[in-house]
This record gives sequence, structure tokens and C-alpha cells, in this order.
Amino acid sequence: MRIFGLLLIARKRIIPKENAGKRQRIILILFVLSFLFFALVKLLPVKKSEMLFKEMLSASRTMEESMAVLRECYKEKELILDKASDLNQTGLIGLESSSITTSLGSLEAKRTTTNPNFAALLVFLLNKTGVRRGDTVAVGASGSFPALIIAVLSAAKAMDLKPLVICSLGASQWGANNPDLFWLDIQNCLLKAGIFDTRPIGFSLGGEKDTGEDMSSEGRSFLKEEIKESGILFIQEPDLERNVKARIRLYEEYAGKDRIKAFINIGGGWSNIGEDSKILELRPGLVRVRQFPQVGKRGVLYEMASRKIPVVHLLFIKGLVLRYGLEWDPVPLPQAGKGKIYQFAREKQPAFLILSVFYFLVVILVLIFRNRLE
Repeated sequence: MRIFGLLLIARKRIIPKENAGKRQRIILILFVLSFLFFALVKLLPVKKSEMLFKEMLSASRTMEESMAVLRECYKEKELILDKASDLNQTGLIGLESSSITTSLGSLEAKRTTTNPNFAALLVFLLNKTGVRRGDTVAVGASGSFPALIIAVLSAAKAMDLKPLVICSLGASQWGANNPDLFWLDIQNCLLKAGIFDTRPIGFSLGGEKDTGEDMSSEGRSFLKEEIKESGILFIQEPDLERNVKARIRLYEEYAGKDRIKAFINIGGGWSNIGEDSKILELRPGLVRVRQFPQVGKRGVLYEMASRKIPVVHLLFIKGLVLRYGLEWDPVPLPQAGKGKIYQFAREKQPAFLILSVFYFLVVILVLIFRNRLE
């Protein structure tokens, strides 16, 4: 205690009372600044972040609900979920081979997309494009990734968007390629259950030249008949340029007076990605297209980008999960609201980052000019 008392006496002798008072004023100024910026962060960006989180969580839960409903549809059709391939029993993993199979596919990639947090990712990506409630978005989908179609529809529902979907019904391995329960069946199952109320605006066969040339003749006939019975417009155009124009016209017709605010590409459909190899250089997720192929080789993705419409590119699943913090081929599936994507979304709020930088600049200025303040 005696030593402690001597130290206090020494401190009083070293630091004059006048200087100590000045330092206290500096501390008070910094405290006020800290409180002010803390209040701004709480009142401004966090509200946006909370709304985004709620929409992400809602989308993820809708996707979970969709898979639960789909399992019931399997039971109604007396179909058995393959436990060897569909490890999480989602109902969204198809067959290795069938009459409507168009090409090779990665089983692990297809299983990865059944993670309900892919719906949360779509909310995050669409939010970054700047879409707002009531906006119209165009979707070019392949039956190869039924889980991603559900993720997009779940995100659109959570954000109150109007999705205009054109979907190919042929599918690669492990996609919606089971003739007993292909994408049209999955869609109708979810519509009947009231999960979604959005019907596609157009169908095509998909596959080579968007005419199903790489399917069996039996598969092509089956899908043509199903499309005819659905009453939905059937797109049959083997010329890429005319195919793209037909799709753009259809999107614009259904958009009406509304402007298409974003385009989402799901999978590697010929009509959507085109024939130029540069498409392989695009990063998955929200992309910025800087180089465009010639018109006769560009798909809908490039055509939309050329019109300054933001593009969300859902292909190369491995790269997608690495970029946005999702899990690769998880067993069991993560729960809605659990995962790095939610933290990632919060951390990337631009208002928070701007306020943080501004706060530290102000603190540095106060410290630099503290002598004047004293």
C-alpha cells in the first residue's frame, strides 16, 4: 500500500493538474464521437441488415418446407427415395440415367445445391443487384438443378418479387431427370401445396441445341407431350440467335410496363449461356460482364448483361460455395438460419463499412489536432 501511495504522489508531481484536465476533455470528445457513431450504426445500417436477415431466413425456411412437401409427393406417387444417392432425402436428386437425361452431371454438386441456405444466398445476391419489393426478375433455368430453381423461387417469395421463369425440362445426371417425377411434376406438387404461385412462362426440351438431341427419342416425345398438356408456351428453335430473341421477347411480354431488374441463370443451358467459351471465365454468383461474344454466339445471359441488367450466374457449384461460404455436399443439411452466409451478409453491409471508416478518420483527426484542442 505504501508503494502504491508513493506512485500516486509521483504521478501528481509528473502530470500537472492543468494537463490532466485537458486530456480529460480529449477523452470526453472521443467518448461523445464513439457514442454518436454507435447510435448511427444501430439506427441506420442494422435495420437494413435485420431486414435482409429476415428475408434470407424466410427464403431458407420456404426451401426447407418445399423439400418436406416434395417427400410427401414421392409417397403419393409410391416412389422410393434412393438413400444411396439422395443422402439427405430431399427428393431433389434424380437418376444416374434415364430417357430424359441430356448430359453428365456431378452428384456431389447436385446434393450441395439442396442446402436450404442456397435460398438465403439468392436473397443476398438479389439484394446486391438492387432489386426491391415488387420488381420483376427474369430466370433462365435448366431442369438439371431443380434445387436451385426452388432456391430462386423461395428468394423471390421472401422478397416479394415477380419471377418470370423459362425452364428446360431435359436434365443432366442426378437432376430432375426422373420421368416419374421430373421438373413439371415437382413444380405442380409445390403449386398444389401452395408453396409457390408462380408458373413458368415458357418451356423447352433443353439439351443440345435446346431440342433434346442428346436425349433418347422416347424422352423427347414424352416431354413434348407433357409440355403440350401443360398449356405453357413451347420454345423450339435450334438457331441460337433466334432462340435468344424469342426468349427475350417472351420475358418482355410478361414484364409488360415493368423493367426487368435482374437476370438469373441456373445451370448450363445452351440458350442461356450460348456457344462462346468465354462463359467459362465468368465467376459464379453476381457477375460483371466486361467482354461480349458476337451476337450469333451469345446466350440470354450476355444479352441481358449487354442491356445493363444485373446477372446472377448459378453454375460451377464448387466455386459458388467457396466464394459465398456455403458447405460442399453437407450431411446432414444445415438448418435454415445457420451458416456463414448469414454472417457474410451482415459483415458486407456497405453503410456499416462507410461509417466505420469515417469514424476512424475522425478519431485520427482529433488525435492529430489534440494540441489545438488543448
